[in-house]
Amino acid sequence: MTEQTAAGGAPAHEPPPITRELDLSPIQRKTVKKSVMGAMAGNAIEWFDYGIYGYLVVHLSSQIFGGSEDSTLWALFGFAVSFLIRPIGGAVLGPLGDRIGRQKVLVFTIIMISVATACIGILPTFEQVGWLAPLLLFSLRIIQGFSAGGEYAGAAVYMAEHAPDDRRGFWGSFLEFGTLLGFSMAAILVTGLEFIVGPEGMEAGWWRLPFLLTLPLGLVALLMRARLHDSDTFTEAKQQDTRTSAWQVLRDLITKQPKQLLKIMGITVLINTAFYLVLTYMPTFLTTSLDMDATQSGLMLVGVQLVMMAVIVPLGALTDRVGRRPVLLTAAIGFTLFSIPAVMLLTTGVVLLQILGLSIFGIFLVMLLCNISATLPALFPTTVRYAGFALGYNVATSLLGGPAGLINEWLIGETGSNLVPGFYMTIAGIIGLIAIWTFNETAGRSLRGDVVPGDDDVDRLAIGQDLIGKVNDPNHELVDGRLPATGDGRGPA
Repeated sequence: MTEQTAAGGAPAHEPPPITRELDLSPIQRKTVKKSVMGAMAGNAIEWFDYGIYGYLVVHLSSQIFGGSEDSTLWALFGFAVSFLIRPIGGAVLGPLGDRIGRQKVLVFTIIMISVATACIGILPTFEQVGWLAPLLLFSLRIIQGFSAGGEYAGAAVYMAEHAPDDRRGFWGSFLEFGTLLGFSMAAILVTGLEFIVGPEGMEAGWWRLPFLLTLPLGLVALLMRARLHDSDTFTEAKQQDTRTSAWQVLRDLITKQPKQLLKIMGITVLINTAFYLVLTYMPTFLTTSLDMDATQSGLMLVGVQLVMMAVIVPLGALTDRVGRRPVLLTAAIGFTLFSIPAVMLLTTGVVLLQILGLSIFGIFLVMLLCNISATLPALFPTTVRYAGFALGYNVATSLLGGPAGLINEWLIGETGSNLVPGFYMTIAGIIGLIAIWTFNETAGRSLRGDVVPGDDDVDRLAIGQDLIGKVNDPNHELVDGRLPATGDGRGPA
C-alpha cells in the first residue's frame, strides 16, 4: 500500500506499510495459499487427535482404565493431562520459534503429535497389563501436550504473518476451518464406526482405528510443511534481532509484554472452555449425564460442526470489513447470557430443543473461531509473537480450558446438577468479555514492526490512512475520531 503523508508533515513514528491482497504478485498469492494450507493441514491433524479422544472416552475408560466406577473420570484426566504440560511446551517451543523460525518448529510438532497419537492405537489394555496401560497413555498424552504447546500457536502465527493485512481474517478462518475439519473427521469416523460395528465391535478393538489413522494423515501434513518457508515479516525482524538465545526471547516477553499476556489468557479461557466443552466433552455429557444414545449425540454434533464449517470463512471475511472486536464482543456477551438456557434446552430430552441448544453454542463458538487466528497473533510484536501466543494461550488452556470436561464431570457428580456446564461457560464468558474489551482493533493493521499492532493507530491517521473499527487512542489525541489541526505534524495545519 502506498502511504500518503497528511498535510502538516510526517508523524514522529513512521508505521510499517499495510499489505493488501490486491497488490500481491501471482507468485506471492500462491505463496499465501500454500502457507495457509500447510498450516491448516497440521492443525486439522492436531484437533483430529483431540476429537477422537473426546469421542472415545467411553471406550478408553473401559479398555485402558478397567471400566471401574471412576474410569470415566480417569479417562477425562487422560485428556486433561496433556494440557498440564502444554505451558512447558509453549515456553520452550514458542521462544524457539521466534529464534530459529516458525517453519522448523511446526515440522517438529506435527511429527511428535502424529507419532504419539498413533501409538495410543497400539496400547495394551488394562486387562492385559493393569495400571501400566493408563501410565503409557498418560506418557503419550504428555508428549502430545508438549508438542501441542507449540503447534497451534505456531500455525496461527505462521498464517497471520503470510496473509495480507487487509484479508487476514479471511485467510485466518481457514486455520479454524482445519480445526473444525479435524473434529468433524473425528466425529464422522467414530460415529460411523459405532453405527457399523456397534458398541461390542468398538470394545473388541475397533476403537484403535481412529488413532492409527493419524499416522498417514500426519505424513501428508509433514510433506506439506517441509516445503514451506518463513514469512518476510519474520525474516525482517530476525535480521535486526540481536538476541542470542530463546531464553532471552522469553525474558523479553515476560518483562515487556505482561499486559498482553494477561489479555491473551483472558480470551483463551473463553475460547477453549467453549471449544472443549462443546466439541470434546459434549459427547460424554450427552451420553453419561443425559443418557442419550452415542450415535444420536454424535450425529447431532456432526450436524452442528458442518454448519460451523460452512459459515466460518464468510464470518472471517466479515471481520476484515467490520473489525474483530464487534464480533468477539458479541460472542462473549452471547456465552455470558445464553449458556445456561442452552444447557437447559439440552436437558429437556426433546430432540429439536436439544439441537437448538447445541446450535446456540455453535453460533457463538464459530464467532470466536473465525477471529482468533487473525486476532491473537496481533496481540504481540513480531520478535515475541510466537512466544507470547504459545505461553499465554497454553497457560490459560491448561488452567480452565483443557480440563473443562474433567472439572464439569466432577462438579456434576458432586452437585447432581446437569446445569454445571452452563454456569461454567457463563463464568468463562465474563472473563473473555473483560479481556476483549481491552483489545486494540487489529483488522487491517500491519503485523510488521516492533510495536503491538494497533498501538500506532494515531500515527497512521496522521499519514492519511483509513482505519477499520475502533481507533486506539490511549492519549486522547483525537477529536471526533480525527486528529485536531495543530500544525505540528500530528494533523492538518
